[in-house]
Amino acid sequence: MDSITIKSTTINLTMGDIVAAKVDAIVNAANSELAGDGGVDGAIHRAGGPDIHVACHEIFQKQGPLPPGKAVITTAGNLPAKCVIHTVGPIWYGGKNSEAETLASAYIESLKLATANNLESVAFPSLSTGAYHYPVDQASKIALETVADYLRSNETSLKEVRFVLYDTKTYDAYARDLTEIAS
Repeated sequence: MDSITIKSTTINLTMGDIVAAKVDAIVNAANSELAGDGGVDGAIHRAGGPDIHVACHEIFQKQGPLPPGKAVITTAGNLPAKCVIHTVGPIWYGGKNSEAETLASAYIESLKLATANNLESVAFPSLSTGAYHYPVDQASKIALETVADYLRSNETSLKEVRFVLYDTKTYDAYARDLTEIAS
């Protein structure tokens, strides 16, 4: 299964590169310094150009490091999206340091920002499953259950929540969990 609808919002799964997503906001798997180093974070900063880096630097100067589970919003620079929501997921330490709660919070805080900014579409990568080593099988379930619960429990401007997944293993995990949520 690659899509379900909850209330008036569709959750879609696609494979591809998130920097190409034509949505109101893409979500960046950022680091606490908002530095645009590697992985999804680096790709978004490179594709978006210097405007994203400048905006992130200003936020960092104003409030310091972004704690895991929190989110901020900036311009999208040269990206096809209108804006970028930067969130910090947890680093995997075996599940003993509230990783699941922090990961869920990263999704919720991103959805809250999208709703507060009256956005209609948002695209997420699989947060924390790259450089932060969160197991995909666990992360996909948390991501989809958290988004589905948020949509069921909150009024939102969102018409689409898209997961843009980079490889087949990740896509398959999300598709399996989406089927479970739908049943």
